[in-house]
Amino acid sequence: MPGSTDPGSLFIGLMSGTSMDGIDASIVRFGDHECDVLNVCAVDYPAALRDELLSSSRQPAACTVDRIGQLDQWVGECFRDAALALIDESGYDASSIAAIGSHGQTLRHQPRAARPFSLQIGDPNVIASGTGITTVADFRRRDIAVGGEGAPLAPAFHQWLFADAHKSRAVLNIGGIANVTMLSPGSDAVTGFDTGPGNSLLDGWIRSHRDVPFDDNGDWAKEGTVDESLLGLMLDDPYFEQPPPKSTGFEYFNGGWVRSKIARLGEKKVSVVDVQSTLAELTARTVATSILRHAPDINDVLVCGGGIHNADLIDRLRSYLSGVSVASTETCGLHPDWVESAAFAWLAKRRLEGKFGNLPEVTGAASRQVLGAIFSGTG
Repeated sequence: MPGSTDPGSLFIGLMSGTSMDGIDASIVRFGDHECDVLNVCAVDYPAALRDELLSSSRQPAACTVDRIGQLDQWVGECFRDAALALIDESGYDASSIAAIGSHGQTLRHQPRAARPFSLQIGDPNVIASGTGITTVADFRRRDIAVGGEGAPLAPAFHQWLFADAHKSRAVLNIGGIANVTMLSPGSDAVTGFDTGPGNSLLDGWIRSHRDVPFDDNGDWAKEGTVDESLLGLMLDDPYFEQPPPKSTGFEYFNGGWVRSKIARLGEKKVSVVDVQSTLAELTARTVATSILRHAPDINDVLVCGGGIHNADLIDRLRSYLSGVSVASTETCGLHPDWVESAAFAWLAKRRLEGKFGNLPEVTGAASRQVLGAIFSGTG
């Protein structure tokens, strides 16, 4: 029964990605390389907040200090409310939660700026004081402080949970940006990085041209035809040849990036549906190329994130990974929609235990670091 859980034995993970549409929240129990997601909820941002976040992140020059401060508070309130709703729906006592791990909402990620930074908002003080639960947040900046990119951080969790003694395995998260973790059998060696666009360009293009938030099941992309000239221009982008460690975001891969590639076609016209199909091909091609380049002997690919629900995208990926099993992380016991939030619950646990949360071979950091700042829930 939920109410009988030992005090402080569970963790909550809170995650919001580059789509900026809301918060994934999960209550998690961890065992010996086991992760049991007990309860989940997804909470949408208010439309006005989502509009503010999108405009602030896409037009940073127009984002004032006052605006950032108010968004930090507003997002913090939403994260707090998501945690409270999750606890209420679960039936667990708040006392059974050891800590909340909050990724926050990325507003800007510039790991290769003259002074590198990654800015996540969603004031953890609001979460901790509003729930009465110790909250761990600000995971990225310690890694950046020692020369890393601050992302991706999930590969350490992927290694802990999904590594197989007999299989060469990749864990692929297709969010707004796609990232991959390559795990070698019987080895601690890990390769992980952002491969490039995941769903973000697809979502942005269909939102602009059909006024819907995403391409359900990839049906619209499937109607189109890949334009090889446009695809070639996209694949020529230097990011795809850049060696890891590397990370990216909507600061780089965005609607302006797509339009700049289309403009280089000159007088040639490409229909909007063919652009959508080409963007789907771009994601599949760059993901598959990244995996095969760094793990040519790969046995299976476990997929999580929103992209797993895009059947057309997964079919394209399978066509490039012939002979490789491509399946949901659910085949290994963790639903694909909750891998990221579970990862930040795990990172909160690692912080309380004083254990490292980054992998320098993934982020480029000079050393392993204990990640996150602790905000007491008791005042």
